[in-house]
Amino acid sequence: MTVPAAGFVQRAWVEQIMGLPISVHLRGADPATPAVEAAVTAYFAELRRADDIFSTYRADSEISRWQRGELTLAAADPLLGRVLASCDQAFVRTSGFFDARSLPDPLGGAPRTDPSGLVKGWAVERAARRLPADHGWCVNAGGDVLVHAPDGLPAWRLGVEDPMRDDKILRAVTMRRGALATSGTRHRGTHIVDPHTGQPPIGLRQVSVLGPELLWADVYATAAFARGTSALEWLATLDGYEGLVVTSEGRVHSTPGWPIA
Repeated sequence: MTVPAAGFVQRAWVEQIMGLPISVHLRGADPATPAVEAAVTAYFAELRRADDIFSTYRADSEISRWQRGELTLAAADPLLGRVLASCDQAFVRTSGFFDARSLPDPLGGAPRTDPSGLVKGWAVERAARRLPADHGWCVNAGGDVLVHAPDGLPAWRLGVEDPMRDDKILRAVTMRRGALATSGTRHRGTHIVDPHTGQPPIGLRQVSVLGPELLWADVYATAAFARGTSALEWLATLDGYEGLVVTSEGRVHSTPGWPIA
């Protein structure tokens, strides 16, 4: 726990869920109370529930059982149907560049439904309702971030990683509320494909998206990366969201509303 000069107390928690480290940073008069502890515990419990339903790496998850025909949507947790419906909405919003219904099977089987590209942002955002509204909080799920800063507490300052240089921040932004999501090849290699061609896109190293909702910031970052060289032009059409693009040559471009640090 740290006590910054501004007089509030800051505390952090980290757990490994959904195959990645997820952290919660809280600011307030006393983030060590039993009520705050219970809120953070409930937050992580929500994420573990999401993993139980949606993990494509677990044979016993509901998404895996549904894929194998062992579970119907009617019998499944209602969240499964809601997320699949959100994936269909994302397909429409992105003109098919986010397509969770026809992704290649890593084991070489037939194309499958994999909502992982939407689930992380959705789950992190949904679980955040458990966190205390009178505290400032910043949650980070593998580099995708959601923040909240109530009146009387400072805004959060977030950094976008440089995809070509270790431990260097490419851009910094200050936010009181909202989300920052990034898609690229630095940490996971080539894992995003253009659904229209089935091939990895060309021309980009990284796309970051700022906006009010982490679910859609994450979806838009993935879809923009899948578009390749047309990413920036498309991002500029999104209402309420801004984008930052790093090309394969290392050039950095942003939409007109991207904040200047």
